[in-house]
Amino acid sequence: MGKYTNLAQNIIKNVGGKENIKDLRHCVTRLRFNLKDESIANDDILKNMDGVISVVKAAGQYMVVIGEHVTEVYDEVCAQLGLDGNKQKESQQEKKSLLDFCLGVIMAGMGPTLNLLCACGIIKGLLVIVAMMGVPSTSGVYALMNAAGDCLFYSLPLVLGFNVAKKFDIDPFFGLLFGAALTYPGIQGVELDFFGHTISATYTSTFLPVLFGLIPAIPLYKFLNRHIPKVVSGFLTPTITLLTIFPLTFIVIGPAANLVSVGINYVLNFIFEVSPILGGAFMGGIWQILVMFGIHGIPTMFAFYDLLAGNPSSMLAMSSCACFAVCGSLLAVALKNKNMETKSQSYSALVSAFLGVTEPAMYGIIIPRKSMLVATCIGGAASGLVNGLMGLKMYTYAGMGIIGTLSFLNPEAPNFLQIPIAVIVPFVVTFAISMMIYKPENDPVTPNSTVENKNIIIGSPVDGTVKAMSECSDEVFSAETLGKGCVILPDNGNVYAPVTGTVTTLFPTKHAIGITSDDGAEILIHIGINTVNLKGKYFEAKVSQGDHVEKGQLCVTFDKEAIEKEGFSTEIPVIVTNTSKYLDVVELDHNHHNHDDDILTIL
Repeated sequence: MGKYTNLAQNIIKNVGGKENIKDLRHCVTRLRFNLKDESIANDDILKNMDGVISVVKAAGQYMVVIGEHVTEVYDEVCAQLGLDGNKQKESQQEKKSLLDFCLGVIMAGMGPTLNLLCACGIIKGLLVIVAMMGVPSTSGVYALMNAAGDCLFYSLPLVLGFNVAKKFDIDPFFGLLFGAALTYPGIQGVELDFFGHTISATYTSTFLPVLFGLIPAIPLYKFLNRHIPKVVSGFLTPTITLLTIFPLTFIVIGPAANLVSVGINYVLNFIFEVSPILGGAFMGGIWQILVMFGIHGIPTMFAFYDLLAGNPSSMLAMSSCACFAVCGSLLAVALKNKNMETKSQSYSALVSAFLGVTEPAMYGIIIPRKSMLVATCIGGAASGLVNGLMGLKMYTYAGMGIIGTLSFLNPEAPNFLQIPIAVIVPFVVTFAISMMIYKPENDPVTPNSTVENKNIIIGSPVDGTVKAMSECSDEVFSAETLGKGCVILPDNGNVYAPVTGTVTTLFPTKHAIGITSDDGAEILIHIGINTVNLKGKYFEAKVSQGDHVEKGQLCVTFDKEAIEKEGFSTEIPVIVTNTSKYLDVVELDHNHHNHDDDILTIL
């Protein structure tokens, strides 16, 4: 059993099970599910699960925030779902809008490359420092570092093609081949004549052309693969798809995609060029809100266009230092709070935020304390404002946090003094505001706080041996479709109330009784398997629907031996039918118990 086996199993179960999962991928800190029905996911259980930071629903995705261990958890979830890495199956029945499909293609292509882009960006930042130390650009060391820093940016269409093809379940090497064709050196920036029309395009260091080109390529590839005989489809399918879609992409789709990129990026940059101060303050102020809802990747993708084209990005510079505002809030909470657990969580999240990963801090510390959220947004706005005043730009992508500040190094003009200011201002502003307005006594109740124990104890309704629900002979009960609980092998035919409450359901056949406890727990006692077919024979009710009963009161009797002679099992599932309302339902043990002994705890 792996380290994250149980966590992955519980996540799958509480998002609605394998059958409710249409698609899964991950980013830096989150498992991003596309679910068939989000309403059946157990939000509260997931949020309170060890190893899960929070749950976020946005942009059509159900996001389970894990933190820095997301990759390991993702791999374990994929293993349990029977998926091969990123090879998830798309729902064949449900139709997606073209916009959703296009955004899905973009995220599928760019998402897995962010860490690699970050690595190359760090190398390019270090290269600036190396040049400032006097290493000439003609040296072999400089040339190799430059190649390592530029390689992914230059060849990005190949990587994106591979990612998207893998995501949409076609041969990933076809995606790689498609990207390689688009970036073939002999046709970059060359005037090519097509029936009297001249086309000159460059597709290296771009991302939309290959992604938009694969949008028609994917369904064509799948269509051909289904209809061409298997003996020749291995080479004919990519041949026909490449001959059809590659020219279309190079001549029509690619220039249109580049035009879209340029247009969107022009609008974004225009806002920051007209008023870098206001634009920076706005972007910095809302950045953690975007992160909170998991939609910060959308504007970021288009800002990458500038970087890929070799141009610095103002928008990324305005938002990337907002994480230091989070650090200021965390330090204030840690210093002012006397609760040792909160202190420990704050310092741990502070290290993570300093490195650019802010979700643990946002969900665990800041969002539950509304004043801290306000302070963090103000500090983020101060970050964007000061970066706008200094005219700071991002020249490459080295990630977020302190390492990401390498992105701000201007290769043409040293700007070392600007970077400490960009880090210190949001940190100090947020720290100062937080120290003034944060009051630990107003903190939300934490699990370790002294509160009344609200756990609900369920007694055994019969004398008998308690077993796990998974051992029930009925598949519906064993799969916990109706809720969690246990199954009991009874010694005799007496059924007692397991809680004090009201009889809310009494089947006419007397084979099942539902009792709602005074605490609100809904308990179903199902006497036997398929005993509804007896139509009430061998059963006798001692209470009526609507009666208030005391724990241990006799409710139903049944003739155990006669029922078993009829060929029916008399095992008794005891189910908490409103399980989703609670954090968990826990079996105390699997021993023999008399009626009224405690057998279940509802958390």
